[in-house]
Amino acid sequence: MTRAVAILGCGFVADLYMRSLAVMPGIRVAGVHDRVAARQAAFCAYWNLPPQPDLPALLAALPEDGIVLNLTNPHAHFETTKACLNAGRHVYCEKPLALTLEDAKALHALARSRGVMLASAPSSVLGEAAQTLGHALRHNVAGAPRAIYAELDDGFVPQAAYRKWLSLSGAPWPFEDEFRVGCTLEHAGYYLSWLIAWFGSVRTVVAASAETIPDKEGTGPFAPDLSVATLFFDNGPVTRLTCSIVAPHDHRIRIIGDTGVLSCDAAWDNAAKVRFARRLTLRRRLMEHPFPRRIRLPGPTHPKVKPWGAAAMNFMLGPAEMFEALEQGRDSRIAGDFALHLTEVTLAIQNAGETTGAQSMTTTCPPMEPMPWAL
Repeated sequence: MTRAVAILGCGFVADLYMRSLAVMPGIRVAGVHDRVAARQAAFCAYWNLPPQPDLPALLAALPEDGIVLNLTNPHAHFETTKACLNAGRHVYCEKPLALTLEDAKALHALARSRGVMLASAPSSVLGEAAQTLGHALRHNVAGAPRAIYAELDDGFVPQAAYRKWLSLSGAPWPFEDEFRVGCTLEHAGYYLSWLIAWFGSVRTVVAASAETIPDKEGTGPFAPDLSVATLFFDNGPVTRLTCSIVAPHDHRIRIIGDTGVLSCDAAWDNAAKVRFARRLTLRRRLMEHPFPRRIRLPGPTHPKVKPWGAAAMNFMLGPAEMFEALEQGRDSRIAGDFALHLTEVTLAIQNAGETTGAQSMTTTCPPMEPMPWAL
């Protein structure tokens, strides 16, 4: 099998995929297209990649068993992914898969009818930190998990110097798109994917979301910039997930078990330390051990990418896993029902507003099979 990808969209995130591609031998870029000619030219010149004039030409340059990396702006995900699926192509789509559940379900059904894979970012769920936490849960390191607190707060972003945030090839951070799409659709998946991988389906979402900073730069309407969700799983602990671009930076996840707390401090770092603090009583005071021990997997895991900006993530873990699934004749861990359920839960949190209350999910998926090196 030829491991080839086509890059659709050359914006800010595309450079992060190229940095990741550099540590993933055996995957080549068959072609690149962006609707903005100048952006396409700059990206292709920087990375020495072959440009294509339009989507049909891009798909024609891709081998039949290749994968389209859909890195377009979120509002274009549905139509561009639909076109690729109709052409019989496997697609790995940046988050969110679609902006409505109706569109996400239509893409899911189309992929199934065409016999191709449709997967959704983020793929950090396949990374070392997520897989190490999953390993610790399966091996009962903290006892039975009783509750989980997960935070994806990024600081007061509207006051950040985001106009100076440029990718390696010179693409600006798309602040207007980010503010219109919202931090929940952009970021909730980083921990939601981990949680769904460990425990499977979310049964009920009880959430609230709001726009707390109405005067952001750009043309609105803007999405909620803060959301808080309580997730009830079919087979997992109650979880609280917070997303914002308001509260001080905090990317912790804490799994509270019968005997102590498992934790990780950096959702966007594949190599982030996973720790366990056992619970103890000291002079009648109940506490977690002040010097938690680090949990490590016994062997090598996956290629790492050095930190750049706010992240140290290998963005190509997802497409690489899809290639492995195609070669092994199995379903991809991050495609199909998993991608659809992740999208539904994310949209439920984003759109909750003030009065929605409890929402019953209409999609399901099983827990994810661990990576072979994390068993």
